Amino acid sequence: MKAVGYKAPGAPDILQDIELPDPEAPEGRDLLVRVKAVSINPVDTKIRHRAGALEGDDWRVLGWDAAGIVEAVGPDVSHFRPGDRVFYAGALMRQGSNAEQQLVEETLVGHMPEGLDWGQAASLPLTAVTAWEMLFDRLSVTHLTSGALLVVGGAGGIGSILIQIARKLTGLTIIATASRPETREWVEKMGAHHVIDHRGDMAAQIRALGLEHVSHIASLTASDQHQKTYEEILAPQGHLSLIDDPAHFDIMGFKRKSAVISWEFMFTRSLFATPDKARQHDILEQVSSLVQAGDLVPTEHRRVTGLSAETLMALHRDSEAGTSIGKTVLVF
Repeated sequence: MKAVGYKAPGAPDILQDIELPDPEAPEGRDLLVRVKAVSINPVDTKIRHRAGALEGDDWRVLGWDAAGIVEAVGPDVSHFRPGDRVFYAGALMRQGSNAEQQLVEETLVGHMPEGLDWGQAASLPLTAVTAWEMLFDRLSVTHLTSGALLVVGGAGGIGSILIQIARKLTGLTIIATASRPETREWVEKMGAHHVIDHRGDMAAQIRALGLEHVSHIASLTASDQHQKTYEEILAPQGHLSLIDDPAHFDIMGFKRKSAVISWEFMFTRSLFATPDKARQHDILEQVSSLVQAGDLVPTEHRRVTGLSAETLMALHRDSEAGTSIGKTVLVF
């Protein structure tokens, strides 16, 4: 099968067009999926920089967002059958979706929302699972939660779907950050009640909205740069959750507020085979239902076609520039 992979970590130009053997017949709870589209995430570029081929393999195939068709199922599969249209983010320590076929465990897979094409569906899985886990598992939000949620980096892939989920399923007032006219327009389209500029004085901008504090903060980028602001604006007994990799982040400044500080990493459940790893299947099924009902919309902002190393090199460079809006999808 055709794939894009690399052998040792490095810059985008290490990616190569390769031919790999077709995956073996699925075992256990695995599905064999014919991949139709993928999308780009920061994790693709981080792994490319840091890690080489998986143990026992000559190549590393990246890609942690996919939409496709189930071609075969393992003997223990209960949720899917051949011919099903699915979407998923996969597991960190298995070969990724930048290939024509992929094996993935059904606990990480959802039925693709009806009415979406392959690219639209591929824009959702990783970011939707991350946003859902961050909101409900890490920030301890419930459907009845009120207060204010600050989403820092609202125009990115995770921010785009987090804003939507919070707007639809909670009573939170959503304040998203954006610094350019096009990103402000995008987060407003996603459903933010208010937009502030993270390059300015965020505390002053929040006070200008009539708020002294925010009860919840979703820090999606530059957490170390905003730490002091978070200490100031987070409400006593508030919740702060991060997804990025700050060089330094000292939580002692939050002690007097009895704040809850957490990280969200959507691969944790599959990486450690936690007893609740099937929750990601359940999350994707709920997201699928919400999309079909028109309550959530795909976050695709840009589309390219054709699986090739040249195309993925360019998309990796764009992702590393840090100016992406929503998701970029690649339709095979």
